[in-house]
Amino acid sequence: MVNEILAYIKYGASRKIPFLAVLLDPDKLEVKDLPRLLNKIHKSATTHVLVGGSTVKDGQTQEIVSVIKQLSHLPIIIFPGDTNQICEEADAILFLSLLSGNNPDYLIGKHVEAVPKLLNSDLEIIPTAYILVENGKATAVEKVTETVPIPNSDINQVVHTAKAGEFLGMQLCYLEAGSGANQPIPVDIIKAVKSILNIPLIIGGGINNMQGIQKAYDAGADMVVIGTAFENDPCFFETTEKIKQISHENIR
Repeated sequence: MVNEILAYIKYGASRKIPFLAVLLDPDKLEVKDLPRLLNKIHKSATTHVLVGGSTVKDGQTQEIVSVIKQLSHLPIIIFPGDTNQICEEADAILFLSLLSGNNPDYLIGKHVEAVPKLLNSDLEIIPTAYILVENGKATAVEKVTETVPIPNSDINQVVHTAKAGEFLGMQLCYLEAGSGANQPIPVDIIKAVKSILNIPLIIGGGINNMQGIQKAYDAGADMVVIGTAFENDPCFFETTEKIKQISHENIR
């Protein structure tokens, strides 16, 4: 299988092209709302759609992805909270290893469980180092995985964990503050991690305005993920005029 989506992200990272992803949580969506939401997404600078959540019922991801596939030209990437969110209609899946925690289920257990579903799948599988960073409050990911995030004061631990992921062969690094985080990943952490990595860096959680998006880009993020901000305000991109200056033509 040709790793087209990963290659595209690496291409963008090598040329400092900013990617923007919207994370859609099937547990917080209704199918009837998707045409309206996707219309707003298509008018923005969004380059990728992530689908997933910490707790999603069986069949919900499949239903959402199926509709998105019909209505959108954007790449659809599964951002799985569990193996029941694997959906073959998507284009790719982030094969997440939660390196910031010591729960074996999320380091290797769930991965083994996923293999039978992925063996004959056409999904592009992207090994991704997933690192939770303290944001000031407990998040759903913490509760579900029963892990503790790395304190945002311990920059070295975040940096070394990210580099360990690269040494293990991960193709992407995703620093996560968590859904609805009180604060995003600090700029100094993004800069420090970016300075040591040779793989693309994704930043998500706690970013709720254009200034936050721009700060993450300026610090070295190759992709920024917006989730809760868009869930709470479907007009989010209409109120962040500057993001529209990043046109789709410039990222193709």
